[in-house]
Amino acid sequence: MSDTINIALIGCGTVGGGVARVLLANADRVTQRAGRPIALRRVVVRDPSKARDPLIPREIISTDIDAAVRDPNIHVIVELIGGTGLAKKIVLDSLAAGKHVVTANKALLADAGAEVFEAARKAERTVCFEAAVAGGVPVIRALGESLAANQVTAIQAILNGTSNFILTSMTEHNMSYAAALAEAQRLGYAEADPTLDVDGSDAAHKLAILAQISFGVAAKPHEIARQGIDTIDAMDIRFANELGYTIKLLAEAWTSEETRTGTRPAGGIDTTLSGSGIHPAPGPRQTTVEKAVALHVAPVLLRHTDLLAQVRGAYNAVLVYGDVVGETLYQGPGAGQMPTASSVVADLIDLGVGRAQRTFAAAKLWSREGRGFTVEPPERVRSRFYLRLQVADKPGVLADITRILADEEISISSLVQHEAQEDGASSPVPLVIVTHYAATGRFRRALERINKLGTIAAPAVFFSMGD
Repeated sequence: MSDTINIALIGCGTVGGGVARVLLANADRVTQRAGRPIALRRVVVRDPSKARDPLIPREIISTDIDAAVRDPNIHVIVELIGGTGLAKKIVLDSLAAGKHVVTANKALLADAGAEVFEAARKAERTVCFEAAVAGGVPVIRALGESLAANQVTAIQAILNGTSNFILTSMTEHNMSYAAALAEAQRLGYAEADPTLDVDGSDAAHKLAILAQISFGVAAKPHEIARQGIDTIDAMDIRFANELGYTIKLLAEAWTSEETRTGTRPAGGIDTTLSGSGIHPAPGPRQTTVEKAVALHVAPVLLRHTDLLAQVRGAYNAVLVYGDVVGETLYQGPGAGQMPTASSVVADLIDLGVGRAQRTFAAAKLWSREGRGFTVEPPERVRSRFYLRLQVADKPGVLADITRILADEEISISSLVQHEAQEDGASSPVPLVIVTHYAATGRFRRALERINKLGTIAAPAVFFSMGD
């Protein structure tokens, strides 16, 4: 690199506009912290006639992606168009042309991280992606640098601000899901098509990236068990509150170890494979045969006093358990123009200082040098469950349900039968059951049988519980 780092910005929408503004309005600050000037030389957009920040010189705006990638005076390509089609080509072409890459593209990394990072290593260039997970929350840097002395044993995270805003509105303002979604769209927190946010896909992309950094697991998003918030009913928000819980959409990862007879030095921490509220448990350590990590994205009932239960609105939060440091929490705005731009520019400064290049080389992300973890099948995960049924108000119904649960060795912690939601003795009544810990596979088998009972008026609703 020359003394000045020359940047080409591919995409100048909401986030790209924020990046341009930070680089141009705070040039002196960026130069001081990077140790050299970082100059915005090209801005590539789809529509050059669109009104943009007046700080951006008109002469550097064009529609020519190839010219930016081929320009020998450009050192870094900042890819901010999103998606996995054209964005992937831009990133691979940029690396082949000898450019470093900064991206906020979680979908690309989750889907094609191995290909992108192998191309970067082959070209001896760096890919920076702090903005790809949790926007302005520096969790990528924390996992890769600040917690480098640790083996992460569990992650619990709120990674989608849209879903968290909707659930907060339903919980605190008694809104229906539809009304809360409409409010999120009005405020700009949700897209016109919110599917990727509310069905858990966005959080699954981000969890796949966190799993690679923390465990060396190259899990594709479709391999992560996923359940969104789009089917949550206001009555479940209310019933959870009555039980002392708040519903949050969590992205979770936790480790387990398969062991054989034999001991190893005491003083370590083992974890049991149990979801939603994994807590490290001290105990004797044994020779490891296989290390596994379970991954899922789903609504979870958290006690009101839980740290993540208190994260409101469109904020993100990531709770990380390390075997040395213990529990750490990272919280802040997970999306939006300036929070995401903050992370993008931080990556550019790291490239200027030289930290990013050293960290990238040492981390060996998405390489064959994994950390020995495999992905745990979802059915083996153990959890407590909240189960809500709409049942006929007649004798024998409860006996049928409890017998099916008992057949799968699922014991009941508590049971509440609420009054019918409609007038008339023939109306179904809500029945809420909280179980003790049970294997997810056995719980789902029980649900299949329960749903076939003639006394069940609607498919069962269930969520994991964090305790």
